[in-house]
Amino acid sequence: MRLGYFTMPMHPLERSPTDTLREDREAIILADKLGFYDAFVGEHLTERSENITNSLLFLATLISDTKNIKLATGTTNLSQQHPVIIASNSAMFDHLSKGRFIFGISAGALKCDAEALGNLQQDRNKLFQECIDVILQIWERESPYEIDLPDNRFKVSTKTTRELDIGRGHLYKPFQSPRPEIVGTVVAPFSKGVIAMGERDFHPMSANFLASKWLPSHWQNYCEGKKKAGQVADPADWRVARSIFVADDDKVARRYGRDDANSPYRFYWKMLGIKMQRSNRLGAFKTHREQPDSEITEDYVLDNMSIQGSVNKVVDEILKLYEEAGDFGELVYAGMDWTDPALSKRSMELMATEVMPRVNQAIGKKVKAPDLVSNG
Repeated sequence: MRLGYFTMPMHPLERSPTDTLREDREAIILADKLGFYDAFVGEHLTERSENITNSLLFLATLISDTKNIKLATGTTNLSQQHPVIIASNSAMFDHLSKGRFIFGISAGALKCDAEALGNLQQDRNKLFQECIDVILQIWERESPYEIDLPDNRFKVSTKTTRELDIGRGHLYKPFQSPRPEIVGTVVAPFSKGVIAMGERDFHPMSANFLASKWLPSHWQNYCEGKKKAGQVADPADWRVARSIFVADDDKVARRYGRDDANSPYRFYWKMLGIKMQRSNRLGAFKTHREQPDSEITEDYVLDNMSIQGSVNKVVDEILKLYEEAGDFGELVYAGMDWTDPALSKRSMELMATEVMPRVNQAIGKKVKAPDLVSNG
């Protein structure tokens, strides 16, 4: 099982973006040194606590300061830009990083971003579908492209203005052939979008803010999509993100990872709980559909959505997760604000050097199929 990294990121509102951007870069540089496989970075335009407006631009600053870690948009919000811009910039990034690029994609759910861009009334899921279809066509076709897909607003051609003798009229193709790995983040239980991912050979990452009970539903749907494409799903393609804090002893872990009023984990789940409630998405936290919203308290979420402890305790919790979810290829560690930089760095170090070796030793090469869950 690989170890990955994901950060929204989310920081206290009073912190300067100058400081938080430096900290976010430092976390990924550390992840590279510790052998993390990849690092996913989110983006929002209008969310003050989530300070990265363009994940690709941010990741570009890390290419020369990292050696092995794959750099992943987590995600590029496809409803916010023209597909020619996204395809060209992503392909160029793939060349700059010499193939260390993973293309994480989503529609872009934040309504405030959409309002600022003037597309609040647009169907952003349809924009997403149209955009990714055109991006893939750009990477597959040659000049003059002449992309005119049915029921798709984006028409792409260089036919009337291209000048091939001077190289005019070409769009970038990625360094990786035929394209970079494409990953989509999945939040909702029984998400139908995972079926489409399987059909198109996009890879799912189950979000860290989804209750573990619902994880097998993502694998079920991914397998269904793969079956529709005449293929067999590979657990190595499935990522599962979790919020984890590891310390040298359980008391420190519980204090920093849960109990302290200034805990970055408490801050994270408090903010995320408010955001999920206001967007009517608390269902991701629930263990059954009928569970009342009143039960989804700050402490409930910390106890049920986050893992904290010493190495042995965290290993045990991850193995429980593995038994519940079934086999998956990558555990994605969710990054938090570095309220105490020493403790935050130590957690990443223990995760990479102590926890994951023990987890992998315990699961060996065993492949466990997840138990089926009902949509009820």
